[in-house]
Amino acid sequence: MTTTPVRQTSHLLSRRDLDFMLYEWLHVVDLTTRSRFQEHSAETFSAVLDLSEQLAVRKFAPHNREGDLREPVVGSEGRVELIPAVREAIDAYIAAGLQAASFDHAYGGMRLPVTVQKASSLWFTAANASTTGYLFLASAAANLLVAHADADMVDRYARPMIEGRFFGTMCLSEPEAGSSLADITTRAKLQDDGTYRVRGTKMWISAGDHELGENIIHLVLARTGGTGSGIKGISLFAVPKYLVESDGSIGERNDVVLLGLNHKMGNRGTTNTVLGFGDGTHRPRGEAGAVGYLIGAEGNGLACMFHMMNEARIAVGSGAVSLGYTGYLKSLAYAKTRLQGRRAGEQNPSSPRVPIIEHADVRRMLLAQKSYVEGSLALILYCARLVDEQASAPDEAERDRARMLLDVLTPIAKSFPAQWCLAANDLAIQVHGGYGYTRDFDVEQHYRDNRLNQIHEGTHGVQGLDLLGRKVRVNGGRAFRMLIDSMRQTALSARGRDGEPAVLAELLERRIDRLVVTTETLSRSADREAAMANSSVYLEAMGHVVIAWLWLEQVVVAAGKVDDFYNGKRAAARYFFHYELPRTDHQFDLLCRCDRTTLDLDPEWL
Repeated sequence: MTTTPVRQTSHLLSRRDLDFMLYEWLHVVDLTTRSRFQEHSAETFSAVLDLSEQLAVRKFAPHNREGDLREPVVGSEGRVELIPAVREAIDAYIAAGLQAASFDHAYGGMRLPVTVQKASSLWFTAANASTTGYLFLASAAANLLVAHADADMVDRYARPMIEGRFFGTMCLSEPEAGSSLADITTRAKLQDDGTYRVRGTKMWISAGDHELGENIIHLVLARTGGTGSGIKGISLFAVPKYLVESDGSIGERNDVVLLGLNHKMGNRGTTNTVLGFGDGTHRPRGEAGAVGYLIGAEGNGLACMFHMMNEARIAVGSGAVSLGYTGYLKSLAYAKTRLQGRRAGEQNPSSPRVPIIEHADVRRMLLAQKSYVEGSLALILYCARLVDEQASAPDEAERDRARMLLDVLTPIAKSFPAQWCLAANDLAIQVHGGYGYTRDFDVEQHYRDNRLNQIHEGTHGVQGLDLLGRKVRVNGGRAFRMLIDSMRQTALSARGRDGEPAVLAELLERRIDRLVVTTETLSRSADREAAMANSSVYLEAMGHVVIAWLWLEQVVVAAGKVDDFYNGKRAAARYFFHYELPRTDHQFDLLCRCDRTTLDLDPEWL
């Protein structure tokens, strides 16, 4: 089903593209036939997107540059100070009901499909990723509590986050641990009243301190005395900045201290903190140690935290898409108006200058950006649709299939946009020429903001190890086979059409076959170390095959439709298949021979 797109009032995103993906490709209106979403319609979905665009343009975009230039500081009373526009934007978002949109009615939500909610959120991260970060972390923390905490903890902490009164964080990393969670040293000791006292230091905690709401609920990984070492000894705790009484009122300050702010190259408007837990500064209830409340069972902390981590991985990919997309649209607008040079072959120096979009290499850079950002957008929205299938599909087998597909796609949904939408931002700067790296235009900030997403929620190396070491192998490779079957079905459908879809299908099938062979080769290798050494290469190669598949899906939907929008879709798909997909051939060769170049390298040679 199609809807009439609203007039585009900004260069944040393309509403026409969102409508195409939601209504023509993913058929989100079909979800309204299911009981979970039956109160919704195409009209309510479009109304949410209209509101999101308008609110993002009015309240979030105007202070994006100011938040970058005037990053958070610690005031004289030890409180974090943000520019006032951050609070104004967040209050407007909450007042519009968007913070609770995808939650159940029992929590004051409107049960909006995650697919539509994700499309809505893209407007805000495109407008102002830093300010949006506070909202996302609160929502993700609330989702974790609803899924894993007891009813009292949900009422005490999750409901206020859904209402927009409390905010949340995820406290994993430590100064000496980083991504190696098995090395964390923060400890939690059980008390007679059933609470725990948490002591340790956490590093790189986004939104770790601010004055945007009544409270901040830190979700903290820590070790308990009754569990083993390594990741099996890790438990998860809710540690509020202020204790919350049984009646929901705010109590005394907990023993959580802001030790400092980290200063980043981008995403500067979101506080990034070093937090101390339990150093005795505040002594809640007369004792040193931060009061914490166990979520789930002791030793099961990572299993619970992965609920938030996986949501965060896809959110990082989504944020990367937003920043890549807005950079693309802004460089496209610039290329249409910037006059420089003359058409190829024009020898007369007195002939009029032309917009730089007339130059083939500029069009190449624009088309590359389009192929990266629209392909990545398709991946993020497809994953969101899988979340909705998990929650609402009438058949258990369908729900199980959605869960497994989402599991295997999550590392790619985080890493591909983070890498290639950043590449789009790089090209957006190049299109702007000398102006691109000045503060006269937004694209340099978008690049800096997006650069963080290759590190947020696990580097490419971490995602590659997860994908090759676990996701494609789990349950005997069942999830991987489901993904391969889905890609082959698309190729088969495209082969049944005349012209370009069939040609692209053949190119995709060739790489699907290579992906299968490469995965089998690595899985069966007797040299596990060598097989895993290039897992980040495997991640990138598989990511390209997945994005090619989703581009072919779009080409099939666009078949027979001719206007500038659909022609642009076909051109971007053509670019990806001809310029990008072939890079996987070399990568598969390298992977299949279990190349040991990095393994055999003596560090002293560097």
